[in-house]
Amino acid sequence: MTPISRRSFVLGGLAAAGAAAVPAYSSVVNATAAVPYPFQLGVASGEPDASSVVLWTRLAPSPLNADGQGGMANTNVVVDWQVSTDDRFTTLVASGSVTATYAAAHSVHVVAGGLSPDADYYYRFRAQGHLSPVGRTRTAPAPGTNGRDLVMAFTSCSHYEEGYFTVYRRMAEDNPGVILHLGDYIYEYGATSGRPRLHAGTSEIVSLADYRRRYAQYKSDPDLQAAHAAAPWIVVPDDHEVENNVAGNVRADSTPALTAAQWTARRTAAYKAYYENMPLRPAQAPGGASIPLYRRLPWGKLASFHMLDTRQYRNDQACGDGWKVCSDADLASRSLPGNAQETWLLNNLAQRTATWDVIGQQVFFARRFNSTGASMDSWDGYRASRARIQQGWVDRGVRNPLVLTGDVHRAWASNLVADYNNPASAVIGQELVTSSVSSGGDGDGATTIPDVGTNPWLKFYNNRRGYVRTTFSPTQLRADFRAVAKVSEHGAAATTVKSFVVEEGRPGLQTV
Repeated sequence: MTPISRRSFVLGGLAAAGAAAVPAYSSVVNATAAVPYPFQLGVASGEPDASSVVLWTRLAPSPLNADGQGGMANTNVVVDWQVSTDDRFTTLVASGSVTATYAAAHSVHVVAGGLSPDADYYYRFRAQGHLSPVGRTRTAPAPGTNGRDLVMAFTSCSHYEEGYFTVYRRMAEDNPGVILHLGDYIYEYGATSGRPRLHAGTSEIVSLADYRRRYAQYKSDPDLQAAHAAAPWIVVPDDHEVENNVAGNVRADSTPALTAAQWTARRTAAYKAYYENMPLRPAQAPGGASIPLYRRLPWGKLASFHMLDTRQYRNDQACGDGWKVCSDADLASRSLPGNAQETWLLNNLAQRTATWDVIGQQVFFARRFNSTGASMDSWDGYRASRARIQQGWVDRGVRNPLVLTGDVHRAWASNLVADYNNPASAVIGQELVTSSVSSGGDGDGATTIPDVGTNPWLKFYNNRRGYVRTTFSPTQLRADFRAVAKVSEHGAAATTVKSFVVEEGRPGLQTV
């Protein structure tokens, strides 16, 4: 992709002054210069396919207002949008208008269609006499074609209070074609004194207004805005978008105390706010207390992204709520993604339409036993489910399965083997685990792999905050683990602490 110009990051920040520096829209909302700048939360794009992409913004001149409406009045606002082949918008390829409503917190989801495959585009919005920042996006290759090599960066777990979002800025500077976010985009906790930054509000968020305000606080961060403006995102939530360690419809946290009806209302609010603030297609709009987020996104014949939801559909009935110690018999009947999602995944893997089958999901996949036993919040607690999926891709002849993981605030890399009880078992895939954006603070930089003696398939560990930069080609996958030394202070440089390659058709991580 072409480098990100400084203009792409600063144009929107010029607000009304910037409006005079670029061509005017043909359709302009009637507004005076006194209307406050509404694009405080930046812009984003996502869900790319070969001919379209979702464009997102949300109008919020006062993002931290306690009512969650961002300072917007209870009225509809017309928002114009444009897509161009250049960041000065001299050649438009798509444009239109959409209505931002009070009921949706004045969020905008535009499916910009009629685009060329495997192409770079720039986009922007205009509302109330103001221009938004400029974002850059990209479409997927046409079906049956590889297109250009793909640089894809992925990360997870951005706790606002535990550090600055420097990792997002460093991801943007790598000029990725796509960014995957694997969950914990926000954290639900109230403010805790003594941290680098503080959440707005002293109590844990519960209501729709609370969640909207929390997203607004996170999205006000300029480093996060830079990452959204740099590339289209593909997202899935983890637990903190609702509540810590949520599993299915069961609460794992007892604070604050909620009735069953209040818990349903909280999930409804959390998923509504998630959709409002993410560049998702209408097919992913929530329905009450649930949201349909597992899906496949093809990237030509180079890659297929199978995005899983390992929170909403857990089948834990055999041993309670999923956070207790379960017997081996109980573990055999449990499913982490749920039976329907397991079947969906295996059916999609059976299509074998791409060189690389990428499974984007939330919790640790490879066996990682330690002195305290198997974690009930990882695939170790769902061993039969993991075995069904691994054997399923073997039976279906999947040549290059790759599992991507977040959640654990540490970077890991692992080979995936056919039998975790046999150290000499055949390698049948690999897992890359990203560290966090800021959750866990600076970290101590440790690199000794925990419990590697009983888990020899574990190949890498690092306790710094960061992300993974992957490069996909028809013959090879390269993974660069990138880390920053500090998030307690803003602006640390990113360094590559470890690199691996995987050759097409040859499972197993090879150190570069």
